[in-house]
Amino acid sequence: MIIEPRMRGFICLTAHPKGCEQNVKNQIEYIKSKGAIEGAKKVLVIGASTGFGLASRITSAFGSGAASIGVFFEKPPLEGKTASPGWYNSAAFENEAHKAGLYAKSINGDAFSNEVKQQTLDLIKKDLGQVDLVIYSLASPVRLHPVTGVLHRSVLKPIGSTFTNKTVDFHSGKVSEVSIEPCSGDDIENTVAVMGGEDWAMWIDALKAENLLAPGATTVAYSYIGPSLTEAVYRKGTIGRAKDHLEATAFTITDSLEDINGKAYVSVNKALVTQASSAIPVIPLYISLLYKIMKEEGIHEGCIEQIQRLYQERLYTGSDVPTDEKGRIRIDDWEMRADVQEKVAKLWEQAVTENLEEIGDLEGYRKDFYNLFGFDFEGVDYKADTTEMVNVSSIA
Repeated sequence: MIIEPRMRGFICLTAHPKGCEQNVKNQIEYIKSKGAIEGAKKVLVIGASTGFGLASRITSAFGSGAASIGVFFEKPPLEGKTASPGWYNSAAFENEAHKAGLYAKSINGDAFSNEVKQQTLDLIKKDLGQVDLVIYSLASPVRLHPVTGVLHRSVLKPIGSTFTNKTVDFHSGKVSEVSIEPCSGDDIENTVAVMGGEDWAMWIDALKAENLLAPGATTVAYSYIGPSLTEAVYRKGTIGRAKDHLEATAFTITDSLEDINGKAYVSVNKALVTQASSAIPVIPLYISLLYKIMKEEGIHEGCIEQIQRLYQERLYTGSDVPTDEKGRIRIDDWEMRADVQEKVAKLWEQAVTENLEEIGDLEGYRKDFYNLFGFDFEGVDYKADTTEMVNVSSIA
């Protein structure tokens, strides 16, 4: 079939298998170009199919020669209907890893569930024995709690008062004003239940109980802080409460791993184009302005550049991992540089529909968005007949 992007609002309903394959290959080549990293050799990535999770799996495998197990919840293809992009990414990753002689297996299912946790534990026990790095990179709007059976839904809302600011429709380039009503009822508790640290701790507790964490094992979860421009709706809103909980959980996990000399960290990463961030009011406008500045300064990074730097310059230097006053790894340091943020704030004041293409990087934003789904990559013939039926080799 000829596969083209089909949009519904801020969601792309199709994905291109060859484009997703090219995306994975590009990331692998970047990691190879940066040289070997003396990192972990047996790695579990929870949320392994897109974004920072996929970049972590690629960096572990092709930077450190690691065996990896990836857990994700993706939609496989049906005749005439494409899979979700993470499915195609994972298929391409496994193919490239196997070609390179690397162990790589995947589990597709709800990582919040006890069943998928147990399936993962059994696979580690059977094939790897223990793991020395666990990456937690889940991004889901809902969580069915495995103990209570309650379905929690996260919301992105301010706390206390209505938030009003600029936003942009990145498809049309139209800048407009948006207002977001404050949270109410159980919104905060539900958001913390989905996006906080409880499930991360459950994974680590389960692995430790089965003696599947190697001595000195490290676990890393990903977070975001962002600028004052977005803090009312993000860091000081419902999502921020969940991130606070996630960051506090790192200390709890580190305490629980003391007997094996293990450590848990939260890495605060840079703002990037994701399917989730594209649907958050204000964020697309901020990112398009940020990209413009960071590209001009020569410090722009995508997921793979961020994670390579995290591994090479933070996690695996041979000395203590540098953290901020709250114990967090800061790989958002270039984004949050005072000079970068000052320039973004000035552009924010100027931004209107008529000048955004000039003062921002809307084109770069759109390209990154389409890249998420395997579109707009050089070297891919999008007019060619392409089969949508691609398998992830380790999933029956």
